[in-house]
Amino acid sequence: MSRIVLVLGDQLTPGMAALKQADKARDVVVMAEVAAETDCIAHHSKKIALIFAAMRKFARRLAEDGWTVRYSQLDDTDNAGSIPGELLRRAEETGASEVLATEPGDWRLIEALQDCPLKVRMIEDDRFFATHETFEGWAEGRKSLRMEYFYREMRRKTGYLMDGDAPEGGQWNYDSENRKPPPDGIDHGGAMMFTPDETVEEVLDLVEARFSGNFGELRPFAYATDTTQARRALTHFIKNALPRFGDYQDAMLRGERHLYHSVLSPYLNIGLLTPREVCDAAAQAYAEGAAPLNAVEGFIRQILGWREYVRGMYYLQGPDYLRRNALNHQRKLPGFFWGAETRMACVAHAVDQTREDGYAHHIQRLMVTGNFSLIAGLNPQQVHEWYLASYVDAFDWVMAANTIGMTQFADGGLVASKPYVSSGNYIDRMSDYCKACHYSVKARTGEGACPFNLLYWHFLNRHRDRFENNPRMGNMYRTWDRMDETRRSTVLREAEAFLDRMSAGKTV
Repeated sequence: MSRIVLVLGDQLTPGMAALKQADKARDVVVMAEVAAETDCIAHHSKKIALIFAAMRKFARRLAEDGWTVRYSQLDDTDNAGSIPGELLRRAEETGASEVLATEPGDWRLIEALQDCPLKVRMIEDDRFFATHETFEGWAEGRKSLRMEYFYREMRRKTGYLMDGDAPEGGQWNYDSENRKPPPDGIDHGGAMMFTPDETVEEVLDLVEARFSGNFGELRPFAYATDTTQARRALTHFIKNALPRFGDYQDAMLRGERHLYHSVLSPYLNIGLLTPREVCDAAAQAYAEGAAPLNAVEGFIRQILGWREYVRGMYYLQGPDYLRRNALNHQRKLPGFFWGAETRMACVAHAVDQTREDGYAHHIQRLMVTGNFSLIAGLNPQQVHEWYLASYVDAFDWVMAANTIGMTQFADGGLVASKPYVSSGNYIDRMSDYCKACHYSVKARTGEGACPFNLLYWHFLNRHRDRFENNPRMGNMYRTWDRMDETRRSTVLREAEAFLDRMSAGKTV
C-alpha cells in the first residue's frame, strides 16, 4: 500500500527527511497551496509568490526525478483549503493510510498534523547542523543559554574555521572589526536578481488577483525560485560581497538596500539552499584567500551560530514561548509599520524597503524597527506578527527567538543578556538616515528632538527595577542619574506626549 509523503512550502530540498524514508516506486508526494497557510496571517505578497513559484518548480523537479506527485494549486476547485484537508483528500484518492512528514517549523501546523485523522509520522528535519537532541544536550543544566557558547560548540563539532582545537586566528568572533560605519559608496550591485519566467508570472497573476489587499508590493519580483538560481545567487555573493561583508554588516545606507549582505536567507529558509553548502562556500573562500577571516567568520556565525540557535530555542521552549511578555508591553502597533506616514526617516526607510522588497537586513530589523518597538512599549505579539507577515524569509521557528527574545526582550532575558535599545546616536553613527530626517538626532529635548532619544530614556526609567543591576546597563543609569532633574522630567514628559500622539494615530 502506498503512503503519502507531505512536502511543505519551506521544505523544497530533494534530500528532505520524509523523502529519504519514502519509496519512490510506491509512495505519493503531496504538495498543496492552501488558504489556511496564506490566510493565517496576512503575508507579504512577495513571500506568497516566492513560496508558490518555488513549490511548483520543485514539484516538477520531483516528477522529472520519477516521483508520483499530486499537486494542488490555490485556485483548484477541489482544493480542501488546509494541509490536513488535502492529506485526507489525497488519501481517499490513493488508498493511503499513512503520511510521512518532515517536522514543520510551526507549532500551529505540528498540532494540526497531530490532530489529523490519518496516521502521520513526523520525522525530524535533518537539514540543520544541530538535532533537537544536540541542542537539548547543550542546554541541559545551563543557567543561561547564550548563543555565543552554543556557536563555539558548533564550530568544534563541524570544524569550520578551526585550527585544531582552537579557533582560526585565535578568536571566536570578530565583532569588534565588523562595526564600521557606512562607506561612501558600495562597489558592487547588490544581491543577484532574476527575471520571472512563465511559472513565476503565472503565480504573480494569481497572487495579484487573490492578495491585492496584503501589505507589500508584488512587482517587480526578482527572487530566485529554484535551486539553480539560488546557487547562482550564492556564487555571486561569495565572489562580490563576502570580502567586505564583515566590515559593513551593521551599516545602513539610503539607496543601498543590500550593501554587502547576501539576501540568501529566503532560499535557505525554504530549502533551495542548505546551510552546509552555504557555509562550505564561505569557508572555501577563506581557505583560498578570497575573503578575510572577519567577513567569513561573521557570515558563518549568522548561519552556524544564530540560525541554528533560534531553531533550537524554538523547539526547546515550546509553543508558549510566543505568548511571553515579560515587560508587559501593551501598546498597539502604530499605522506607520504598515506604511502610514512617519517623520522618522530611519523607520520610514526600513518600512518602505520592507513593503517594496519583503526584505531588510538584520540591523534594520534589530536596531531600527525592533529598537523602536521595544522603547515605545509595543505589544511583542503584534511585533512578532508584523515581522512574520512582512519578510519573505520569515517563518515561525525563525522569528520567535528573534522577536520575542532578541528584539523585544519579552522572554525576560533567555536569549539576550540585555535589551537591545539605543538612542538616535547609534543609528546616526551606523547610517545616513539622520541627515534627511525631520527630527534632529542631536536634540535631546524640545521641538524636533529625535524620538529615539526621548524614548530610550523613558524605557530605561520605566524598567529601572528590572535593569539597573544588569552589569551591562549600569553606565546608562549612572548617566541618567547625573542629568539635571528638570531635564529628566522634560524627557519623560515629552516622551509621553510623543507616545500619546502616536497612539492617537497622529503623524509622528
